[in-house]
Amino acid sequence: MAARIWCLSALLSVFPLADAAAGTVVDASPPVETRVTIYRAKGDDTSLAVGSNLDGYALISETREVDVPAGSATIRFPGVAAGMLAESAVVTGLPVGVREKNLDAALLSPGRLYGGWYGRPVMVRRHDPKTGRLREERAVVRSAPGGAAVVETASGFEVLNCGPFKDSLAYPGVPQGLSSSPTLSVATDAPSGAHARVTLSYLAWNFDWRADYVLDLEADRRHAMLNAWVTLASGDVTSFVGAQTSVVAGNPDFDEKRAHGDEEDGGTFMFRCFPASAPPSPIVAPPPPIVGQAFPAPEADLVVTAMRRVVAAKMEDLGDLKLYRLPLPTTVAARGQKQVALFAPRRIVVEQVLTADLGSDDDDNKPDVGMVVRLRNRKENGLGLALPKGAVRVFARQNGAELLLGQGQITDRAVNERADITYGTSPQVTAHEIAVHRRKGAREMAVTVSNANPVPVSFEGVFANVVPGAVRDATAPLALRDGRRIWITTIPAHGKKALRYRLMP
Repeated sequence: MAARIWCLSALLSVFPLADAAAGTVVDASPPVETRVTIYRAKGDDTSLAVGSNLDGYALISETREVDVPAGSATIRFPGVAAGMLAESAVVTGLPVGVREKNLDAALLSPGRLYGGWYGRPVMVRRHDPKTGRLREERAVVRSAPGGAAVVETASGFEVLNCGPFKDSLAYPGVPQGLSSSPTLSVATDAPSGAHARVTLSYLAWNFDWRADYVLDLEADRRHAMLNAWVTLASGDVTSFVGAQTSVVAGNPDFDEKRAHGDEEDGGTFMFRCFPASAPPSPIVAPPPPIVGQAFPAPEADLVVTAMRRVVAAKMEDLGDLKLYRLPLPTTVAARGQKQVALFAPRRIVVEQVLTADLGSDDDDNKPDVGMVVRLRNRKENGLGLALPKGAVRVFARQNGAELLLGQGQITDRAVNERADITYGTSPQVTAHEIAVHRRKGAREMAVTVSNANPVPVSFEGVFANVVPGAVRDATAPLALRDGRRIWITTIPAHGKKALRYRLMP
């Protein structure tokens, strides 16, 4: 009995009673204008796993209408992001200052609805799958939502879904404190009433975006068609319909530690039979209660925008960052993804290069030979615009069909910068590096590169982890690029090239 009283007190702390001293409570109108700017997550991981928490964030700005009453009042803004950082919220346009801000993010969900009726009467509906008959009886909830659903009926204590019937619950109402959407409340104290057009701006986590590129190589392997897309992702339970949407490329300094879990929707709720020998039976969709319920949005919704003409994002400078503004209103859907064009398809100049890392600590080294597409981000090469980091899929036409050659990554690249995209390893070109002699810590190294292709290939051997001064007495000229020594050569068709050098300790 003591444990049961503790659970009841815990639930009362989760679902507090309304504050009678709050004064008049009014709701602001739904947003008449919404702007969403999404910032990428830190790090190099560009995946947007559906159903997981996202590590990026968004700056959301909403314009709403509200009638501010005279005296002490609470103005509510329903439908804000559940991941709102309430301390970042700024409300402008009110005739008086804001005294207090509170985020009410305890959303109505199957788990919270069941937990809110602990120790209170509900209706159990039992369906006989053999006869199709439905029977109802009153019961009292006697367990929390974390395990088996225990109720007390006229027959005693029972565990739902442990008998021959399919059980479900109907509730007589919604527990105090739960809302169908996240809500920000603002306390005001106005000398007189007024109608106001206010702007609410705030930061929210659980958003992200990424860029994706498709590079279609032409037959000459010196030109390609480049397509670019932006994927917007939201893990929040709130949708922002018809928003003026932008994304920001770069890494602004922002660090917000948030616990990831099921805080937003209260988690899933399942009827678990006890003892464990009987299998649990989940509630796919709870039956309609006596009063209306609202449940979380679907897990994910992928929308690809397709149009007769490409509507591309417009790039703007944002200090040292780049902002890409989508020209048409876009719905950032709850727990969904959407793709829009980053820029119109364009024909660009490319280079095909094979590369390998040289200067290994091993005396016998067979490095992988990477296949690289090199872009020079210049206007005369068909580019000349900032490229945000993202995945690049490389295709080529073979016998009338488009075939995937591989996938690589591109990092943030400014105008006039070089971008090397490694999209796989070559099975036709091999490199072998051996130490032929050691002397006072120095090693005499020999590199042989073989080309099994029927055409010559461009090859670059990069001393990636070797200081430039450690490579001496090379038998071929070595270039210096990005602080590294590089052996640049052409390997003839069905031929070989060799390099000897001394590697100092």
